[in-house]
Amino acid sequence: MDTASVEQLVTIMRIPALTGQVLMLAVGLAGIAAAVMVGMTRSDAFEAAGRQSKGAWLGILVIASIAAALGLPFIAWIGAVAIGIYYFDVRPQIADILDGNGGW
Repeated sequence: MDTASVEQLVTIMRIPALTGQVLMLAVGLAGIAAAVMVGMTRSDAFEAAGRQSKGAWLGILVIASIAAALGLPFIAWIGAVAIGIYYFDVRPQIADILDGNGGW
């Protein structure tokens, strides 16, 4: 193989790693957006939903966002799961409570 072919092969083999880094960066940015949403949400909504406190979720999301954005091995995946739990479990329940749809 000539050097041009080897360079092309190396470039192609870098694509999955770069894709993973870009996706983790996107998850980190989504976590920062979630932390801002938590910061703007009333504290009593978390208590009414039976969830962790506002401060706890804020801390979880900030740490998870930093870990995901930096791509820390294994910790970034745990952070991505925490961010997903907020978006798909906690946030909809709090939104229902704040909108008056929580059966209150």
